[in-house]
Amino acid sequence: MAGKTVVIGGGSGFIGTALSSLLRHCGYDVVIVSRVPGAFSTTWSDLERHGLPKNTTAVISLAGQNILDFKRKWNPGFQQTVRASRINTSHSLAMAIDRAEIKPSVFVSTSGVGYYPPHPSKEYTEYSAGGKGDYFAELCTDWESAAKLPAEVGVRQVTIRSGVVLGRRGGMIAQLYFPFFFGVGGPVGSGQQYLPWIHLHDIARLFLHAIENEQVEGVLNGVSPNLITSKEFARAFGASLWRPAVIPLPEFVCNILLGPERARMLTEGQKVIPKRTLDSGFVYKFPDIRSACQEFCPLVYTDDMDPANLSR
Repeated sequence: MAGKTVVIGGGSGFIGTALSSLLRHCGYDVVIVSRVPGAFSTTWSDLERHGLPKNTTAVISLAGQNILDFKRKWNPGFQQTVRASRINTSHSLAMAIDRAEIKPSVFVSTSGVGYYPPHPSKEYTEYSAGGKGDYFAELCTDWESAAKLPAEVGVRQVTIRSGVVLGRRGGMIAQLYFPFFFGVGGPVGSGQQYLPWIHLHDIARLFLHAIENEQVEGVLNGVSPNLITSKEFARAFGASLWRPAVIPLPEFVCNILLGPERARMLTEGQKVIPKRTLDSGFVYKFPDIRSACQEFCPLVYTDDMDPANLSR
Protein backbone atom coordinates (compact mmCIF):
# COMPACT_ATOMS: atom_id res chain seq x y z
CA MET A 1 0.00 0.00 0.00
CA ALA A 2 2.96 2.32 0.61
CA GLY A 3 3.31 5.06 -1.98
CA LYS A 4 -0.26 4.85 -3.27
CA THR A 5 -1.83 8.30 -3.55
CA VAL A 6 -5.50 9.27 -3.71
CA VAL A 7 -6.26 12.72 -5.09
CA ILE A 8 -9.49 14.28 -3.81
CA GLY A 9 -10.87 17.29 -5.65
CA GLY A 10 -12.69 19.52 -3.17
CA GLY A 11 -11.98 17.36 -0.15
CA SER A 12 -11.96 20.13 2.46
CA GLY A 13 -15.60 19.73 3.56
CA PHE A 14 -16.85 17.40 6.29
CA ILE A 15 -17.28 14.50 3.85
CA GLY A 16 -13.80 14.99 2.46
CA THR A 17 -12.32 15.23 5.95
CA ALA A 18 -13.88 11.93 6.97
CA LEU A 19 -12.86 10.27 3.72
CA SER A 20 -9.27 11.52 4.01
CA SER A 21 -9.07 10.18 7.56
CA LEU A 22 -10.32 6.78 6.45
CA LEU A 23 -7.97 6.59 3.46
CA ARG A 24 -4.93 7.50 5.56
CA HIS A 25 -5.95 4.91 8.14
CA CYS A 26 -5.99 2.35 5.31
CA GLY A 27 -2.47 3.30 4.23
CA TYR A 28 -3.04 5.73 1.38
CA ASP A 29 -1.38 9.10 0.91
CA VAL A 30 -4.02 11.77 0.32
CA VAL A 31 -3.67 14.98 -1.67
CA ILE A 32 -6.53 17.50 -1.57
CA VAL A 33 -7.13 19.79 -4.54
CA SER A 34 -8.54 23.10 -3.36
CA ARG A 35 -8.26 26.83 -3.94
CA VAL A 36 -5.64 27.22 -1.17
CA PRO A 37 -2.33 25.30 -1.10
CA GLY A 38 -1.24 23.49 2.05
CA ALA A 39 0.90 20.72 3.50
CA PHE A 40 -1.30 17.94 2.09
CA SER A 41 -3.04 19.88 -0.67
CA THR A 42 -2.48 21.47 -4.04
CA THR A 43 -4.41 24.05 -6.03
CA TRP A 44 -6.53 23.67 -9.13
CA SER A 45 -4.03 25.86 -11.00
CA ASP A 46 -1.15 23.60 -9.98
CA LEU A 47 -3.14 20.56 -11.05
CA GLU A 48 -3.60 22.09 -14.49
CA ARG A 49 0.10 23.05 -14.78
CA HIS A 50 1.76 19.98 -13.25
CA GLY A 51 -0.85 17.22 -13.54
CA LEU A 52 -1.56 14.47 -11.05
CA PRO A 53 1.02 13.61 -8.37
CA LYS A 54 3.24 10.61 -8.90
CA ASN A 55 1.86 7.25 -7.78
CA THR A 56 -1.75 8.42 -8.04
CA THR A 57 -3.84 5.26 -7.83
CA ALA A 58 -7.29 6.88 -7.55
CA VAL A 59 -8.96 10.24 -8.14
CA ILE A 60 -12.13 11.34 -6.35
CA SER A 61 -14.29 14.33 -7.21
CA LEU A 62 -16.08 15.87 -4.23
CA ALA A 63 -16.13 19.58 -5.08
CA GLY A 64 -19.37 21.52 -5.01
CA GLN A 65 -20.83 24.70 -3.52
CA ASN A 66 -23.38 23.98 -0.78
CA ILE A 67 -26.76 24.33 -2.48
CA LEU A 68 -28.68 24.72 0.79
CA ASP A 69 -26.71 27.74 1.96
CA PHE A 70 -29.39 29.82 3.67
CA LYS A 71 -27.17 32.89 3.44
CA ARG A 72 -27.17 32.84 -0.37
CA LYS A 73 -30.16 33.97 -2.39
CA TRP A 74 -31.31 31.55 -5.09
CA ASN A 75 -30.66 33.78 -8.08
CA PRO A 76 -29.00 33.21 -11.48
CA GLY A 77 -25.59 34.22 -10.11
CA PHE A 78 -25.67 31.66 -7.30
CA GLN A 79 -27.11 29.00 -9.59
CA GLN A 80 -24.15 29.52 -11.92
CA THR A 81 -21.75 29.21 -8.96
CA VAL A 82 -23.40 25.92 -7.98
CA ARG A 83 -22.99 24.58 -11.52
CA ALA A 84 -19.44 25.79 -12.03
CA SER A 85 -18.23 24.46 -8.68
CA ARG A 86 -19.30 20.95 -9.74
CA ILE A 87 -18.90 20.85 -13.50
CA ASN A 88 -15.63 22.77 -13.90
CA THR A 89 -13.85 20.88 -11.12
CA SER A 90 -15.02 17.47 -12.33
CA HIS A 91 -13.90 18.34 -15.85
CA SER A 92 -10.50 19.50 -14.55
CA LEU A 93 -9.94 16.18 -12.80
CA ALA A 94 -11.03 14.24 -15.89
CA MET A 95 -8.62 16.25 -18.05
CA ALA A 96 -5.78 15.66 -15.57
CA ILE A 97 -6.41 11.92 -15.79
CA ASP A 98 -6.54 12.04 -19.57
CA ARG A 99 -3.19 13.88 -19.71
CA ALA A 100 -1.42 11.64 -17.17
CA GLU A 101 1.32 9.41 -18.59
CA ILE A 102 0.60 6.78 -15.95
CA LYS A 103 -3.15 6.62 -15.39
CA PRO A 104 -4.80 6.04 -12.03
CA SER A 105 -6.73 2.82 -11.65
CA VAL A 106 -10.08 4.45 -10.94
CA PHE A 107 -11.92 7.78 -11.06
CA VAL A 108 -14.78 8.06 -8.56
CA SER A 109 -17.01 11.06 -9.22
CA THR A 110 -19.91 12.42 -7.23
CA SER A 111 -23.43 13.26 -8.31
CA GLY A 112 -26.73 13.53 -6.45
CA VAL A 113 -30.06 11.77 -6.11
CA GLY A 114 -31.53 14.96 -7.56
CA TYR A 115 -30.91 13.12 -10.84
CA TYR A 116 -34.21 11.34 -10.14
CA PRO A 117 -37.40 13.44 -10.37
CA PRO A 118 -39.23 14.01 -7.06
CA HIS A 119 -42.17 11.63 -6.64
CA PRO A 120 -44.27 10.62 -3.61
CA SER A 121 -44.10 6.86 -4.26
CA LYS A 122 -42.12 5.86 -7.37
CA GLU A 123 -39.03 3.77 -6.64
CA TYR A 124 -35.74 4.60 -8.30
CA THR A 125 -32.71 2.34 -8.71
CA GLU A 126 -29.48 3.05 -10.57
CA TYR A 127 -31.20 1.72 -13.70
CA SER A 128 -34.04 4.25 -13.57
CA ALA A 129 -34.40 7.08 -16.05
CA GLY A 130 -33.84 10.64 -14.92
CA GLY A 131 -31.55 13.56 -15.48
CA LYS A 132 -34.06 15.99 -16.94
CA GLY A 133 -37.14 17.97 -16.02
CA ASP A 134 -35.81 20.49 -13.51
CA TYR A 135 -32.68 22.43 -12.54
CA PHE A 136 -31.29 19.77 -10.22
CA ALA A 137 -31.83 16.81 -12.55
CA GLU A 138 -30.15 18.68 -15.40
CA LEU A 139 -27.35 19.79 -13.07
CA CYS A 140 -26.67 16.14 -12.18
CA THR A 141 -26.67 15.16 -15.86
CA ASP A 142 -24.14 17.84 -16.73
CA TRP A 143 -22.11 17.06 -13.59
CA GLU A 144 -21.84 13.39 -14.55
CA SER A 145 -21.06 14.24 -18.17
CA ALA A 146 -18.22 16.55 -17.11
CA ALA A 147 -16.56 13.66 -15.28
CA LYS A 148 -17.00 11.17 -18.09
CA LEU A 149 -13.75 9.74 -19.45
CA PRO A 150 -13.38 8.42 -23.00
CA ALA A 151 -13.34 4.61 -23.08
CA GLU A 152 -9.88 4.59 -24.66
CA VAL A 153 -8.38 6.20 -21.55
CA GLY A 154 -8.73 2.81 -19.87
CA VAL A 155 -9.61 4.04 -16.37
CA ARG A 156 -12.36 2.35 -14.37
CA GLN A 157 -15.08 4.86 -13.53
CA VAL A 158 -17.62 4.96 -10.71
CA THR A 159 -20.30 7.62 -10.13
CA ILE A 160 -21.83 7.85 -6.66
CA ARG A 161 -25.23 9.56 -6.61
CA SER A 162 -25.31 10.67 -3.00
CA GLY A 163 -28.31 11.29 -0.83
CA VAL A 164 -28.33 13.61 2.19
CA VAL A 165 -25.20 12.83 4.21
CA LEU A 166 -25.90 12.68 7.94
CA GLY A 167 -22.97 13.38 10.25
CA ARG A 168 -22.41 15.55 13.27
CA ARG A 169 -19.62 17.70 11.82
CA GLY A 170 -21.55 19.26 8.96
CA GLY A 171 -24.46 19.22 6.57
CA MET A 172 -28.05 18.86 7.71
CA ILE A 173 -27.32 17.51 11.21
CA ALA A 174 -25.03 20.43 12.06
CA GLN A 175 -27.89 22.80 11.20
CA LEU A 176 -30.66 20.80 12.92
CA TYR A 177 -28.91 19.55 16.06
CA PHE A 178 -29.69 22.40 18.44
CA PRO A 179 -33.26 23.06 17.25
CA PHE A 180 -33.97 19.37 17.90
CA PHE A 181 -31.96 19.39 21.15
CA PHE A 182 -34.12 22.23 22.48
CA GLY A 183 -37.32 20.45 21.44
CA VAL A 184 -38.37 22.69 18.56
CA GLY A 185 -37.48 20.33 15.70
CA GLY A 186 -39.83 18.41 13.47
CA PRO A 187 -40.53 17.28 9.91
CA VAL A 188 -40.33 19.52 6.86
CA GLY A 189 -43.66 20.37 5.29
CA SER A 190 -46.10 17.46 5.36
CA GLY A 191 -43.36 15.07 6.45
CA GLN A 192 -44.65 12.45 4.01
CA GLN A 193 -41.92 13.00 1.40
CA TYR A 194 -39.09 10.49 1.24
CA LEU A 195 -35.66 11.47 2.51
CA PRO A 196 -32.84 9.60 0.72
CA TRP A 197 -30.00 9.63 3.28
CA ILE A 198 -26.70 7.98 4.17
CA HIS A 199 -24.49 8.15 7.26
CA LEU A 200 -21.19 10.01 6.90
CA HIS A 201 -19.17 6.90 7.79
CA ASP A 202 -20.96 4.86 5.15
CA ILE A 203 -20.48 7.37 2.32
CA ALA A 204 -16.75 7.48 3.15
CA ARG A 205 -16.63 3.67 3.21
CA LEU A 206 -18.53 3.53 -0.10
CA PHE A 207 -15.84 5.64 -1.78
CA LEU A 208 -13.20 3.28 -0.37
CA HIS A 209 -15.25 0.30 -1.58
CA ALA A 210 -15.34 1.81 -5.08
CA ILE A 211 -11.57 2.35 -5.07
CA GLU A 212 -10.56 -1.08 -3.81
CA ASN A 213 -12.98 -3.39 -5.65
CA GLU A 214 -12.05 -3.70 -9.29
CA GLN A 215 -15.40 -5.19 -10.27
CA VAL A 216 -17.24 -2.04 -9.16
CA GLU A 217 -18.00 0.43 -11.93
CA GLY A 218 -20.82 2.60 -13.20
CA VAL A 219 -23.46 4.28 -11.07
CA LEU A 220 -23.98 3.52 -7.38
CA ASN A 221 -26.75 5.12 -5.35
CA GLY A 222 -25.11 6.47 -2.21
CA VAL A 223 -28.14 6.09 0.03
CA SER A 224 -29.18 3.87 2.91
CA PRO A 225 -31.34 0.80 2.18
CA ASN A 226 -33.64 2.01 5.01
CA LEU A 227 -36.26 4.09 3.17
CA ILE A 228 -37.70 6.78 5.44
CA THR A 229 -39.84 9.89 5.22
CA SER A 230 -39.05 13.30 6.67
CA LYS A 231 -41.46 12.60 9.52
CA GLU A 232 -39.77 9.28 10.32
CA PHE A 233 -36.37 10.97 10.36
CA ALA A 234 -37.63 13.68 12.72
CA ARG A 235 -39.16 11.07 15.03
CA ALA A 236 -35.94 9.01 15.13
CA PHE A 237 -33.66 12.01 15.65
CA GLY A 238 -35.89 13.43 18.37
CA ALA A 239 -36.08 10.05 20.13
CA SER A 240 -32.26 9.73 20.09
CA LEU A 241 -32.09 13.07 21.92
CA TRP A 242 -35.03 12.24 24.23
CA ARG A 243 -36.91 15.21 22.80
CA PRO A 244 -40.25 15.63 21.05
CA ALA A 245 -40.06 16.32 17.32
CA VAL A 246 -43.52 17.49 16.40
CA ILE A 247 -43.05 21.12 15.33
CA PRO A 248 -43.01 21.10 11.53
CA LEU A 249 -41.14 23.52 9.31
CA PRO A 250 -43.95 24.71 7.02
CA GLU A 251 -43.45 24.51 3.30
CA PHE A 252 -44.13 28.22 2.83
CA VAL A 253 -41.26 29.06 5.22
CA CYS A 254 -38.90 26.88 3.16
CA ASN A 255 -40.08 28.67 0.03
CA ILE A 256 -39.33 32.06 1.63
CA LEU A 257 -35.91 31.03 2.96
CA LEU A 258 -34.66 29.10 -0.06
CA GLY A 259 -36.89 30.03 -2.97
CA PRO A 260 -39.55 27.61 -4.28
CA GLU A 261 -37.25 25.80 -6.73
CA ARG A 262 -34.50 25.10 -4.19
CA ALA A 263 -36.99 24.37 -1.40
CA ARG A 264 -38.20 21.34 -3.38
CA MET A 265 -35.05 19.55 -2.22
CA LEU A 266 -36.60 19.56 1.27
CA THR A 267 -40.35 19.61 0.63
CA GLU A 268 -40.37 16.91 -2.06
CA GLY A 269 -38.34 13.73 -2.15
CA GLN A 270 -37.39 10.57 -3.98
CA LYS A 271 -37.66 6.92 -2.98
CA VAL A 272 -34.15 5.88 -3.96
CA ILE A 273 -32.95 2.27 -3.60
CA PRO A 274 -29.23 1.33 -3.61
CA LYS A 275 -29.69 -1.81 -5.71
CA ARG A 276 -26.32 -1.83 -7.49
CA THR A 277 -24.59 -0.69 -4.30
CA LEU A 278 -25.92 -3.72 -2.43
CA ASP A 279 -25.29 -6.03 -5.39
CA SER A 280 -21.65 -4.91 -5.41
CA GLY A 281 -21.21 -6.38 -1.93
CA PHE A 282 -21.14 -3.16 0.05
CA VAL A 283 -22.16 -3.65 3.70
CA TYR A 284 -23.58 -0.68 5.58
CA LYS A 285 -22.33 0.15 9.04
CA PHE A 286 -25.44 2.24 9.73
CA PRO A 287 -28.21 0.73 7.58
CA ASP A 288 -31.12 2.14 9.61
CA ILE A 289 -31.93 5.63 10.82
CA ARG A 290 -32.12 4.65 14.48
CA SER A 291 -28.51 3.41 14.64
CA ALA A 292 -27.35 6.42 12.61
CA CYS A 293 -29.01 8.88 14.98
CA GLN A 294 -27.56 7.09 18.00
CA GLU A 295 -24.08 7.64 16.58
CA PHE A 296 -24.29 11.40 16.11
CA CYS A 297 -26.74 12.37 18.88
CA PRO A 298 -24.41 12.76 21.97
CA LEU A 299 -24.10 16.37 23.11
CA VAL A 300 -20.40 15.89 23.80
CA TYR A 301 -19.24 14.37 20.56
CA THR A 302 -15.63 13.51 19.80
CA ASP A 303 -15.51 10.34 17.71
CA ASP A 304 -16.61 11.41 14.24
CA MET A 305 -13.15 11.55 12.70
CA ASP A 306 -11.65 8.64 14.63
CA PRO A 307 -10.36 6.30 11.90
CA ALA A 308 -11.25 3.31 14.06
CA ASN A 309 -14.92 4.32 13.86
CA LEU A 310 -14.76 4.98 10.13
CA SER A 311 -12.92 1.82 9.19
CA ARG A 312 -14.35 -1.44 7.97
